[in-house]
Amino acid sequence: MADISKFIADLSSWLWGWPLLILLFGTHVFLTVRLGFIQRYIGKSIRLSVMRDKESHGDVSQFSALATALAATIGTGNIVGVATAIALGGPGAIMWIWLTGFLGIATKYAEGLLSVKYRTLRKDGSIAGGPMYYLQYGLKNKKAGKILGIMFASFAALAAFGIGSSTQSNSIKDAVFTTFNLVSEVNILGLVVETKILTGLVLAIIAGMVIIGGIKSIARVSQSVVPFMAFFYVSGCLLILISGYETLIDTVKLIFNQAFSFEAAGGGAAGVIIMLAARYGVARGLFSNESGLGSAAIVAAAARTRNPVRQALVSSSGTFWDTVVVCALTGLVIINTGAWKSGATGFELTQLAFSEIPFGKTILGLALLMFAFTTIIGWSYYAEKSIEYLFGRKAILPYKIAYLIMVFSGAVFSLDLIWNFADITNGLMAIPNLIALILLSGVVVAETKKYLRNNNIDKYSDDEIIKH
Repeated sequence: MADISKFIADLSSWLWGWPLLILLFGTHVFLTVRLGFIQRYIGKSIRLSVMRDKESHGDVSQFSALATALAATIGTGNIVGVATAIALGGPGAIMWIWLTGFLGIATKYAEGLLSVKYRTLRKDGSIAGGPMYYLQYGLKNKKAGKILGIMFASFAALAAFGIGSSTQSNSIKDAVFTTFNLVSEVNILGLVVETKILTGLVLAIIAGMVIIGGIKSIARVSQSVVPFMAFFYVSGCLLILISGYETLIDTVKLIFNQAFSFEAAGGGAAGVIIMLAARYGVARGLFSNESGLGSAAIVAAAARTRNPVRQALVSSSGTFWDTVVVCALTGLVIINTGAWKSGATGFELTQLAFSEIPFGKTILGLALLMFAFTTIIGWSYYAEKSIEYLFGRKAILPYKIAYLIMVFSGAVFSLDLIWNFADITNGLMAIPNLIALILLSGVVVAETKKYLRNNNIDKYSDDEIIKH
Protein backbone atom coordinates (compact mmCIF):
# COMPACT_ATOMS: atom_id res chain seq x y z
CA MET A 1 0.00 0.00 0.00
CA ALA A 2 2.91 2.33 0.79
CA ASP A 3 4.35 1.69 -2.68
CA ILE A 4 0.99 2.43 -4.31
CA SER A 5 0.64 5.67 -2.32
CA LYS A 6 4.13 6.77 -3.34
CA PHE A 7 3.46 5.98 -6.99
CA ILE A 8 0.19 7.96 -6.94
CA ALA A 9 1.92 10.88 -5.20
CA ASP A 10 4.81 10.87 -7.67
CA LEU A 11 2.42 10.66 -10.65
CA SER A 12 0.38 13.57 -9.28
CA SER A 13 3.52 15.67 -8.81
CA TRP A 14 4.71 14.86 -12.34
CA LEU A 15 1.33 15.55 -13.96
CA TRP A 16 0.98 18.91 -12.22
CA GLY A 17 4.58 19.78 -13.08
CA TRP A 18 5.81 22.25 -15.66
CA PRO A 19 4.41 20.58 -18.84
CA LEU A 20 0.74 20.79 -17.78
CA LEU A 21 1.18 24.17 -16.10
CA ILE A 22 2.75 25.60 -19.26
CA LEU A 23 -0.02 24.08 -21.38
CA LEU A 24 -2.75 25.56 -19.18
CA PHE A 25 -1.11 28.94 -18.69
CA GLY A 26 -0.14 29.04 -22.36
CA THR A 27 -3.76 28.41 -23.37
CA HIS A 28 -4.82 31.31 -21.13
CA VAL A 29 -2.34 33.61 -22.88
CA PHE A 30 -3.22 32.30 -26.37
CA LEU A 31 -6.97 32.84 -25.89
CA THR A 32 -6.45 36.21 -24.18
CA VAL A 33 -4.51 37.51 -27.20
CA ARG A 34 -6.73 35.85 -29.84
CA LEU A 35 -9.89 37.27 -28.24
CA GLY A 36 -8.44 40.78 -27.99
CA PHE A 37 -8.24 40.78 -24.19
CA ILE A 38 -11.80 39.73 -23.42
CA GLN A 39 -11.04 40.60 -19.78
CA ARG A 40 -11.87 44.23 -20.56
CA TYR A 41 -15.55 43.26 -20.66
CA ILE A 42 -15.62 42.08 -17.04
CA GLY A 43 -17.99 44.90 -16.08
CA LYS A 44 -20.46 43.80 -18.76
CA SER A 45 -20.01 40.18 -17.60
CA ILE A 46 -21.02 41.06 -14.05
CA ARG A 47 -24.05 43.08 -15.23
CA LEU A 48 -25.26 40.23 -17.47
CA SER A 49 -24.95 37.72 -14.62
CA VAL A 50 -27.93 39.24 -12.80
CA MET A 51 -30.17 39.48 -15.89
CA ARG A 52 -32.76 36.88 -16.90
CA ASP A 53 -33.44 35.46 -20.37
CA LYS A 54 -36.74 33.75 -19.58
CA GLU A 55 -37.68 32.84 -23.16
CA SER A 56 -34.42 31.03 -23.92
CA HIS A 57 -33.52 27.33 -23.80
CA GLY A 58 -32.08 26.16 -20.50
CA ASP A 59 -32.84 24.65 -17.10
CA VAL A 60 -31.82 27.54 -14.80
CA SER A 61 -31.14 31.27 -14.97
CA GLN A 62 -27.74 32.70 -15.89
CA PHE A 63 -27.18 33.76 -12.28
CA SER A 64 -28.13 30.31 -10.99
CA ALA A 65 -25.67 28.70 -13.40
CA LEU A 66 -22.94 31.11 -12.28
CA ALA A 67 -23.77 30.54 -8.60
CA THR A 68 -23.59 26.76 -9.09
CA ALA A 69 -20.23 27.08 -10.85
CA LEU A 70 -18.96 29.32 -8.04
CA ALA A 71 -20.31 26.86 -5.49
CA ALA A 72 -18.13 24.16 -7.03
CA THR A 73 -15.15 26.46 -7.61
CA ILE A 74 -14.89 28.53 -4.42
CA GLY A 75 -13.75 25.93 -1.93
CA THR A 76 -10.76 24.71 0.01
CA GLY A 77 -8.45 25.93 -2.76
CA ASN A 78 -9.24 29.53 -1.85
CA ILE A 79 -8.19 28.97 1.77
CA VAL A 80 -5.96 25.90 2.01
CA GLY A 81 -4.61 26.07 -1.55
CA VAL A 82 -3.51 29.71 -1.32
CA ALA A 83 -1.84 29.09 2.03
CA THR A 84 -0.02 26.07 0.59
CA ALA A 85 1.18 28.11 -2.41
CA ILE A 86 2.63 30.78 -0.10
CA ALA A 87 4.25 28.20 2.20
CA LEU A 88 5.95 26.47 -0.74
CA GLY A 89 6.49 29.34 -3.18
CA GLY A 90 6.75 32.41 -0.97
CA PRO A 91 4.84 35.72 -1.22
CA GLY A 92 5.48 35.97 -4.98
CA ALA A 93 3.12 33.03 -5.52
CA ILE A 94 0.18 35.38 -4.91
CA MET A 95 1.06 37.48 -7.96
CA TRP A 96 1.15 34.33 -10.09
CA ILE A 97 -2.19 33.18 -8.64
CA TRP A 98 -3.66 36.57 -9.54
CA LEU A 99 -2.18 36.52 -13.06
CA THR A 100 -3.47 32.98 -13.60
CA GLY A 101 -6.94 34.14 -12.63
CA PHE A 102 -6.82 37.28 -14.77
CA LEU A 103 -5.64 35.43 -17.88
CA GLY A 104 -7.89 32.45 -17.08
CA ILE A 105 -10.95 34.66 -17.62
CA ALA A 106 -10.40 34.21 -21.37
CA THR A 107 -10.28 30.42 -21.07
CA LYS A 108 -13.41 30.27 -18.91
CA TYR A 109 -15.11 32.53 -21.49
CA ALA A 110 -14.21 30.14 -24.33
CA GLU A 111 -15.43 27.12 -22.35
CA GLY A 112 -18.78 28.75 -21.61
CA LEU A 113 -19.27 29.83 -25.22
CA LEU A 114 -18.55 26.40 -26.69
CA SER A 115 -20.65 24.67 -24.05
CA VAL A 116 -23.75 26.70 -24.98
CA LYS A 117 -23.14 26.53 -28.73
CA TYR A 118 -22.86 22.73 -28.74
CA ARG A 119 -25.27 21.90 -25.93
CA THR A 120 -27.95 19.31 -26.57
CA LEU A 121 -31.63 18.85 -25.85
CA ARG A 122 -32.39 15.45 -24.36
CA LYS A 123 -35.61 13.46 -24.83
CA ASP A 124 -36.90 14.44 -21.38
CA GLY A 125 -36.53 18.14 -22.26
CA SER A 126 -33.44 18.74 -20.12
CA ILE A 127 -30.27 20.42 -21.38
CA ALA A 128 -26.85 18.75 -21.42
CA GLY A 129 -23.53 20.28 -22.39
CA GLY A 130 -19.89 20.67 -21.50
CA PRO A 131 -16.53 19.68 -22.95
CA MET A 132 -17.69 16.14 -23.81
CA TYR A 133 -20.37 17.61 -26.10
CA TYR A 134 -18.28 20.28 -27.81
CA LEU A 135 -15.59 17.66 -28.32
CA GLN A 136 -18.10 15.27 -29.92
CA TYR A 137 -20.05 17.78 -32.00
CA GLY A 138 -17.50 20.57 -32.55
CA LEU A 139 -14.39 18.79 -33.81
CA LYS A 140 -14.26 17.90 -37.51
CA ASN A 141 -13.00 14.40 -36.73
CA LYS A 142 -16.16 13.03 -35.07
CA LYS A 143 -14.60 9.71 -34.07
CA ALA A 144 -11.69 11.40 -32.31
CA GLY A 145 -14.10 13.90 -30.76
CA LYS A 146 -16.25 11.12 -29.33
CA ILE A 147 -13.21 9.34 -27.87
CA LEU A 148 -11.95 12.55 -26.28
CA GLY A 149 -15.45 13.28 -24.98
CA ILE A 150 -15.58 9.88 -23.29
CA MET A 151 -12.14 10.50 -21.81
CA PHE A 152 -13.19 13.86 -20.36
CA ALA A 153 -16.45 12.54 -18.89
CA SER A 154 -14.66 9.53 -17.37
CA PHE A 155 -11.99 11.68 -15.72
CA ALA A 156 -14.64 14.14 -14.46
CA ALA A 157 -16.74 11.37 -12.90
CA LEU A 158 -13.66 9.94 -11.17
CA ALA A 159 -12.42 13.37 -10.07
CA ALA A 160 -15.77 14.05 -8.41
CA PHE A 161 -15.18 11.16 -5.99
CA GLY A 162 -12.07 12.96 -4.82
CA ILE A 163 -12.05 16.72 -5.26
CA GLY A 164 -15.84 16.99 -5.32
CA SER A 165 -16.86 14.84 -2.37
CA SER A 166 -14.45 13.02 -0.04
CA THR A 167 -11.71 15.65 0.17
CA GLN A 168 -14.29 18.38 0.83
CA SER A 169 -15.99 16.47 3.65
CA ASN A 170 -12.54 15.71 5.08
CA SER A 171 -11.78 19.45 5.11
CA ILE A 172 -15.13 20.17 6.77
CA LYS A 173 -14.41 17.59 9.48
CA ASP A 174 -10.96 19.08 10.15
CA ALA A 175 -12.32 22.64 10.20
CA VAL A 176 -15.16 21.75 12.58
CA PHE A 177 -12.85 19.91 15.01
CA THR A 178 -10.19 22.65 14.91
CA THR A 179 -12.57 25.61 15.16
CA PHE A 180 -14.98 24.33 17.79
CA ASN A 181 -12.66 21.97 19.74
CA LEU A 182 -15.07 19.05 19.49
CA VAL A 183 -14.61 15.91 21.56
CA SER A 184 -13.87 12.68 19.70
CA GLU A 185 -17.02 10.90 20.92
CA VAL A 186 -20.58 11.86 21.80
CA ASN A 187 -23.30 10.02 23.70
CA ILE A 188 -26.61 9.87 21.85
CA LEU A 189 -29.39 8.16 23.80
CA GLY A 190 -26.88 5.91 25.52
CA LEU A 191 -25.04 5.07 22.30
CA VAL A 192 -21.42 6.26 22.04
CA VAL A 193 -20.70 7.52 18.52
CA GLU A 194 -17.45 8.92 17.12
CA THR A 195 -17.93 12.59 16.27
CA LYS A 196 -16.31 12.22 12.86
CA ILE A 197 -18.82 9.48 11.96
CA LEU A 198 -21.67 11.72 13.05
CA THR A 199 -20.18 14.58 11.00
CA GLY A 200 -19.99 12.36 7.93
CA LEU A 201 -23.59 11.18 8.34
CA VAL A 202 -24.94 14.71 8.76
CA LEU A 203 -23.01 15.94 5.71
CA ALA A 204 -24.15 13.03 3.55
CA ILE A 205 -27.79 13.48 4.57
CA ILE A 206 -27.87 17.24 3.99
CA ALA A 207 -25.99 16.93 0.68
CA GLY A 208 -28.34 14.14 -0.40
CA MET A 209 -31.39 16.30 0.30
CA VAL A 210 -29.98 18.92 -2.09
CA ILE A 211 -28.52 16.87 -4.93
CA ILE A 212 -31.41 14.41 -5.23
CA GLY A 213 -33.44 17.23 -6.82
CA GLY A 214 -30.93 17.76 -9.64
CA ILE A 215 -29.78 21.06 -11.09
CA LYS A 216 -32.80 23.13 -10.03
CA SER A 217 -32.39 22.14 -6.39
CA ILE A 218 -28.61 22.60 -6.50
CA ALA A 219 -28.95 25.99 -8.20
CA ARG A 220 -31.59 27.16 -5.71
CA VAL A 221 -29.33 26.40 -2.75
CA SER A 222 -26.23 27.76 -4.51
CA GLN A 223 -27.74 31.12 -5.40
CA SER A 224 -28.87 31.52 -1.78
CA VAL A 225 -25.65 30.43 -0.08
CA VAL A 226 -22.84 31.55 -2.43
CA PRO A 227 -23.39 35.36 -2.22
CA PHE A 228 -23.71 35.14 1.57
CA MET A 229 -20.63 32.95 2.08
CA ALA A 230 -18.51 35.11 -0.22
CA PHE A 231 -19.59 38.32 1.54
CA PHE A 232 -18.98 36.67 4.93
CA TYR A 233 -15.44 35.61 4.07
CA VAL A 234 -14.46 38.74 2.12
CA SER A 235 -15.67 40.92 5.01
CA GLY A 236 -13.38 39.03 7.38
CA CYS A 237 -10.43 39.52 5.01
CA LEU A 238 -11.13 43.25 4.65
CA LEU A 239 -11.35 43.72 8.43
CA ILE A 240 -7.90 42.14 8.83
CA LEU A 241 -6.41 44.23 6.02
CA ILE A 242 -7.92 47.45 7.39
CA SER A 243 -6.49 46.72 10.84
CA GLY A 244 -3.04 46.30 9.29
CA TYR A 245 -3.26 49.02 6.64
CA GLU A 246 0.10 50.56 7.63
CA THR A 247 2.06 47.67 6.13
CA LEU A 248 -0.21 46.98 3.15
CA ILE A 249 1.87 48.89 0.59
CA ASP A 250 5.05 47.12 1.73
CA THR A 251 3.21 43.79 1.41
CA VAL A 252 2.24 44.51 -2.20
CA LYS A 253 5.84 45.49 -2.99
CA LEU A 254 7.12 42.26 -1.43
CA ILE A 255 4.69 40.16 -3.48
CA PHE A 256 5.68 41.90 -6.71
CA ASN A 257 9.43 41.75 -6.00
CA GLN A 258 9.42 38.04 -5.18
CA ALA A 259 7.30 37.29 -8.24
CA PHE A 260 9.47 39.14 -10.78
CA SER A 261 12.60 40.66 -9.24
CA PHE A 262 15.93 39.05 -10.06
CA GLU A 263 17.50 40.38 -6.89
CA ALA A 264 18.33 37.71 -4.34
CA ALA A 265 15.90 37.58 -1.42
CA GLY A 266 15.72 35.64 1.80
CA GLY A 267 19.25 34.31 1.42
CA GLY A 268 18.36 32.25 -1.67
CA ALA A 269 19.04 32.54 -5.38
CA ALA A 270 16.60 34.96 -7.02
CA GLY A 271 15.98 32.62 -9.96
CA VAL A 272 14.97 29.81 -7.60
CA ILE A 273 12.60 32.10 -5.70
CA ILE A 274 10.90 33.23 -8.90
CA MET A 275 10.61 29.66 -10.21
CA LEU A 276 9.07 28.44 -6.94
CA ALA A 277 6.65 31.38 -6.85
CA ALA A 278 5.55 30.71 -10.43
CA ARG A 279 5.36 26.93 -9.99
CA TYR A 280 3.12 26.94 -6.93
CA GLY A 281 1.24 30.15 -7.73
CA VAL A 282 0.17 28.95 -11.18
CA ALA A 283 -0.66 25.44 -9.91
CA ARG A 284 -2.82 26.63 -7.01
CA GLY A 285 -4.46 29.33 -9.15
CA LEU A 286 -5.43 26.81 -11.80
CA PHE A 287 -6.60 24.34 -9.17
CA SER A 288 -8.78 26.99 -7.53
CA ASN A 289 -10.50 28.63 -10.52
CA GLU A 290 -10.61 25.48 -12.72
CA SER A 291 -10.18 27.53 -15.90
CA GLY A 292 -9.02 25.06 -18.52
CA LEU A 293 -10.31 22.00 -16.67
CA GLY A 294 -13.73 22.33 -18.31
CA SER A 295 -15.82 21.52 -15.24
CA ALA A 296 -17.71 24.83 -14.99
CA ALA A 297 -18.67 24.59 -18.68
CA ILE A 298 -21.00 21.71 -17.78
CA VAL A 299 -23.32 23.93 -15.77
CA ALA A 300 -22.92 26.89 -18.16
CA ALA A 301 -24.79 24.80 -20.75
CA ALA A 302 -27.83 24.64 -18.46
CA ALA A 303 -28.30 28.42 -18.39
CA ARG A 304 -31.25 30.13 -20.06
CA THR A 305 -29.41 32.52 -22.34
CA ARG A 306 -30.07 34.24 -25.66
CA ASN A 307 -26.77 33.37 -27.30
CA PRO A 308 -23.46 31.64 -26.51
CA VAL A 309 -21.50 34.85 -25.98
CA ARG A 310 -23.93 36.13 -23.38
CA GLN A 311 -23.42 33.11 -21.15
CA ALA A 312 -19.70 32.99 -21.94
CA LEU A 313 -19.32 36.46 -20.44
CA VAL A 314 -21.29 35.43 -17.35
CA SER A 315 -19.17 32.30 -16.94
CA SER A 316 -15.94 34.28 -17.22
CA SER A 317 -16.93 36.41 -14.22
CA GLY A 318 -16.69 33.27 -12.08
CA THR A 319 -12.90 33.19 -12.48
CA PHE A 320 -12.75 36.89 -11.63
CA TRP A 321 -14.61 36.40 -8.33
CA ASP A 322 -12.83 33.18 -7.40
CA THR A 323 -9.20 34.10 -8.07
CA VAL A 324 -8.82 37.79 -8.81
CA VAL A 325 -10.86 38.66 -5.70
CA VAL A 326 -11.15 35.84 -3.13
CA CYS A 327 -7.75 34.13 -3.62
CA ALA A 328 -5.98 37.50 -3.80
CA LEU A 329 -7.57 38.65 -0.52
CA THR A 330 -6.58 35.40 1.21
CA GLY A 331 -2.99 35.86 0.08
CA LEU A 332 -2.82 39.51 1.15
CA VAL A 333 -4.15 38.60 4.60
CA ILE A 334 -1.61 35.81 5.12
CA ILE A 335 1.35 37.94 4.04
CA ASN A 336 0.31 41.27 5.56
CA THR A 337 -0.19 39.73 9.02
CA GLY A 338 3.24 38.10 8.87
CA ALA A 339 1.70 34.66 9.37
CA TRP A 340 3.58 33.34 6.32
CA LYS A 341 6.84 33.49 8.30
CA SER A 342 5.53 31.11 10.99
CA GLY A 343 6.41 27.88 9.19
CA ALA A 344 2.78 26.76 9.27
CA THR A 345 1.00 25.61 6.11
CA GLY A 346 -2.48 24.88 4.77
CA PHE A 347 -5.51 25.65 6.93
CA GLU A 348 -3.32 26.21 9.99
CA LEU A 349 -1.52 29.08 8.22
CA THR A 350 -4.74 30.84 7.18
CA GLN A 351 -6.16 30.29 10.67
CA LEU A 352 -3.09 31.96 12.17
CA ALA A 353 -3.67 35.01 9.98
CA PHE A 354 -7.35 35.21 10.90
CA SER A 355 -6.52 35.11 14.62
CA GLU A 356 -5.56 38.78 14.22
CA ILE A 357 -9.22 39.80 14.66
CA PRO A 358 -11.81 38.81 17.31
CA PHE A 359 -13.69 35.64 16.35
CA GLY A 360 -11.39 35.35 13.32
CA LYS A 361 -10.90 31.60 13.74
CA THR A 362 -14.67 31.11 13.95
CA ILE A 363 -15.23 33.21 10.80
CA LEU A 364 -12.62 31.16 8.95
CA GLY A 365 -13.97 27.83 10.18
CA LEU A 366 -17.53 28.67 9.13
CA ALA A 367 -16.32 30.00 5.77
CA LEU A 368 -14.39 26.81 5.03
CA LEU A 369 -17.41 24.73 6.07
CA MET A 370 -19.69 26.62 3.65
CA PHE A 371 -17.11 26.70 0.86
CA ALA A 372 -16.50 22.95 1.07
CA PHE A 373 -20.20 22.05 1.33
CA THR A 374 -21.16 24.07 -1.73
CA THR A 375 -18.31 22.43 -3.63
CA ILE A 376 -19.85 19.05 -2.77
CA ILE A 377 -23.23 19.95 -4.23
CA GLY A 378 -21.79 21.81 -7.25
CA TRP A 379 -19.49 18.97 -8.25
CA SER A 380 -22.32 16.48 -7.88
CA TYR A 381 -23.95 18.09 -10.93
CA TYR A 382 -20.74 17.89 -12.95
CA ALA A 383 -20.53 14.20 -12.08
CA GLU A 384 -24.21 13.62 -12.86
CA LYS A 385 -23.93 15.04 -16.38
CA SER A 386 -20.69 13.12 -17.00
CA ILE A 387 -22.32 9.84 -15.98
CA GLU A 388 -25.38 10.68 -18.08
CA TYR A 389 -23.12 11.19 -21.11
CA LEU A 390 -21.34 7.88 -20.53
CA PHE A 391 -24.17 5.56 -19.46
CA GLY A 392 -27.51 7.38 -19.76
CA ARG A 393 -29.90 8.62 -17.08
CA LYS A 394 -30.41 5.16 -15.58
CA ALA A 395 -26.94 5.32 -14.08
CA ILE A 396 -27.42 8.67 -12.31
CA LEU A 397 -29.13 7.43 -9.13
CA PRO A 398 -26.57 4.66 -8.40
CA TYR A 399 -23.79 7.18 -8.95
CA LYS A 400 -25.41 9.70 -6.58
CA ILE A 401 -25.57 7.02 -3.89
CA ALA A 402 -21.89 6.19 -4.41
CA TYR A 403 -21.08 9.92 -4.35
CA LEU A 404 -22.81 10.35 -0.98
CA ILE A 405 -20.97 7.33 0.40
CA MET A 406 -17.73 9.09 -0.54
CA VAL A 407 -18.95 12.24 1.24
CA PHE A 408 -19.43 10.16 4.39
CA SER A 409 -16.12 8.33 3.97
CA GLY A 410 -14.17 11.55 3.57
CA ALA A 411 -15.13 12.67 7.07
CA VAL A 412 -14.14 9.33 8.61
CA PHE A 413 -10.95 8.09 6.94
CA SER A 414 -7.48 9.45 6.14
CA LEU A 415 -7.34 10.69 2.55
CA ASP A 416 -3.72 11.17 1.50
CA LEU A 417 -4.13 8.67 -1.35
CA ILE A 418 -7.49 10.17 -2.42
CA TRP A 419 -6.06 13.72 -2.49
CA ASN A 420 -3.31 12.69 -4.89
CA PHE A 421 -5.69 10.58 -7.00
CA ALA A 422 -8.06 13.55 -7.21
CA ASP A 423 -5.19 15.75 -8.39
CA ILE A 424 -4.38 13.24 -11.15
CA THR A 425 -7.94 12.90 -12.48
CA ASN A 426 -8.42 16.66 -12.22
CA GLY A 427 -5.32 17.24 -14.30
CA LEU A 428 -6.27 14.59 -16.86
CA MET A 429 -9.62 16.37 -17.39
CA ALA A 430 -7.73 19.35 -18.71
CA ILE A 431 -5.98 17.58 -21.58
CA PRO A 432 -8.98 16.76 -23.85
CA ASN A 433 -10.59 20.06 -22.90
CA LEU A 434 -7.52 22.10 -23.87
CA ILE A 435 -7.34 20.24 -27.20
CA ALA A 436 -10.91 21.36 -27.91
CA LEU A 437 -10.29 24.96 -26.83
CA ILE A 438 -7.29 25.32 -29.12
CA LEU A 439 -8.84 23.55 -32.14
CA LEU A 440 -12.18 25.38 -31.74
CA SER A 441 -10.69 28.79 -30.93
CA GLY A 442 -11.70 29.96 -34.42
CA VAL A 443 -15.35 29.24 -33.55
CA VAL A 444 -14.97 31.23 -30.34
CA VAL A 445 -13.52 34.19 -32.23
CA ALA A 446 -16.27 34.06 -34.88
CA GLU A 447 -19.08 33.92 -32.30
CA THR A 448 -17.48 36.75 -30.33
CA LYS A 449 -17.36 38.90 -33.43
CA LYS A 450 -20.95 38.03 -34.36
CA TYR A 451 -22.52 38.92 -31.02
CA LEU A 452 -20.09 41.09 -29.05
CA ARG A 453 -18.00 43.04 -31.52
CA ASN A 454 -21.04 43.74 -33.77
CA ASN A 455 -23.15 44.89 -30.79
CA ASN A 456 -25.61 41.99 -31.04
CA ILE A 457 -25.29 40.87 -27.42
CA ASP A 458 -29.09 41.01 -26.96
CA LYS A 459 -29.81 39.06 -30.15
CA TYR A 460 -31.26 35.55 -29.89
CA SER A 461 -29.12 32.80 -31.38
CA ASP A 462 -30.26 31.35 -34.70
CA ASP A 463 -28.40 28.08 -34.08
CA GLU A 464 -30.63 25.01 -34.03
CA ILE A 465 -30.13 23.18 -30.77
CA ILE A 466 -28.70 19.67 -31.12
CA LYS A 467 -31.04 16.82 -30.12
CA HIS A 468 -29.29 14.01 -28.29
